Amino acid sequence: MENKNYLHAQTTERIIKCFYKVYNELGYGFLEKVYQNALFYELINAGFYCEAQKPIKVYYSEKLVGEYYTDIIVNNEIILELKAAEALVEEHEFQLINYLKATEIEIGLLLNFGKKPEIRRKIFTN
Repeated sequence: MENKNYLHAQTTERIIKCFYKVYNELGYGFLEKVYQNALFYELINAGFYCEAQKPIKVYYSEKLVGEYYTDIIVNNEIILELKAAEALVEEHEFQLINYLKATEIEIGLLLNFGKKPEIRRKIFTN
């Protein structure tokens, strides 16, 4: 069985290369949607299967209590949560963990196109 710390490690490594390619070309200062569109294009170009703005339903006691939209899901196995903030904060990390809790997906990458590029890799075993 694959160690959870290394789950989809090669895939996340390739995604991170795409992230840096976009960051290095566009730099800091655009709206999140610009980075999302560029990264989506780059990921598709790298051979990934991607879905943008996929709705995810959130249940509480078997009742639908909300819905959110992922920025990008890669290969149906990794959620990408994108930010264009000055810096990542703990709230961003909890947001991604909650997205993982609401799905069968166990790996998430928090990618910030801030003044300095930032990456956080989150794991939640369902």
